[in-house]
Amino acid sequence: MSTTENMLPFIPFTRPHFNQETIDAVAEVLRSGWVTSGPKLAEFEASLSEYFGGRPVRCFANGTATMKIALQVADIGLGDEVITTPISWVATSNVILGVGAKPVFVDIDPITRNIDLDQVAAAITPKTRAIMPVYLAGLPVDMDRLYALAKQHKLRVIEDAAQAFGSQWQGQKIGSIGDLVSFSFQANKNLSTVEGGCLVLNNIDEAKLAEKFRLQGLTRQGIDGMDVDVLGGKDNLTDVNAVIGLHQLKQLPVFQTRRAALARQYFDVIRSELKSAGLDDLKLELPAENFTDSNWHMFQIVLPLDQLNAERAQVMTELKDMGIGTGVHYPIITGFTLYKKLGYKTESTPIAQRIGRSILTLPLFPGMADEDIGRIASALVGILKKHRKN
Repeated sequence: MSTTENMLPFIPFTRPHFNQETIDAVAEVLRSGWVTSGPKLAEFEASLSEYFGGRPVRCFANGTATMKIALQVADIGLGDEVITTPISWVATSNVILGVGAKPVFVDIDPITRNIDLDQVAAAITPKTRAIMPVYLAGLPVDMDRLYALAKQHKLRVIEDAAQAFGSQWQGQKIGSIGDLVSFSFQANKNLSTVEGGCLVLNNIDEAKLAEKFRLQGLTRQGIDGMDVDVLGGKDNLTDVNAVIGLHQLKQLPVFQTRRAALARQYFDVIRSELKSAGLDDLKLELPAENFTDSNWHMFQIVLPLDQLNAERAQVMTELKDMGIGTGVHYPIITGFTLYKKLGYKTESTPIAQRIGRSILTLPLFPGMADEDIGRIASALVGILKKHRKN
């Protein structure tokens, strides 16, 4: 490593941004003495509802809870099947198992890396109760096809839109349309509350049921009356988290514009670097170049491992040594020991198997400098050239 490389700052694969106004607002909540679910949560939920065109919204402690409670609201449980993708954070399928239902994994589209709707149609059985698509890196599936399929087979749709806050479909915000739509506000998301999530629901009855599920099934009556009529958990969002969300929501348009600009640079610079390096025939797969619908939560490439004498881990290690952080989003779920014990096989979804082994997330966050893109692309292409098979 050169002295210059040693002096360059480390670029993480993501970094949240909280401005001074947000920090001051958190301090104000702490000074108020009301730090758990209270007025700021109510304000945040109202702001989110307005953002989603007036639909009911309820917030939760994390994006896993939002999906779990969506399944509970849809009354999905023992003996039911839910069709989903094997390329996601394992929470997507864990919550299905958690309510006693069975995840049914179908393969993905090699371009969008989202669930293949043709294969969803083929996987529907009399036990199928819902489809749970995942919008990887913020790119939605074809919503028209998804909901036509759900309507045809009378299925619920639980959208795992954890990464898709700010994404669109034909000019409509993801969450402003559809059935049950789940978002995550975890630290690396486009809108972060540090930890948290929200669920967009269809009507006030579903919203009230979701409220019960998030806090022990409790309903209050009068000043001292309480009742519990469903089995709930402890999944409420605090006012500390909510006030962060309120300020992140204000900054979202700026964040989105910056993410898209950085993504455009990635396409241009990576292609230019490959050409300069004489690697035009290298089958490096860039993401779908969609600047209409995607919120550019992540910029993911798929490494051409068949053309390299190195595995993904080696590429990641060498990038790290050059001061560049990367991530893996995601290994195939059916390759985890838990799922193999349940009888799932990675080879049942060969496209997902290949992509799960070779997908790599490059840094992308609003605080990046333009020159960071050039540095990352140059380092990446240099490593690929070094490990290119003759």
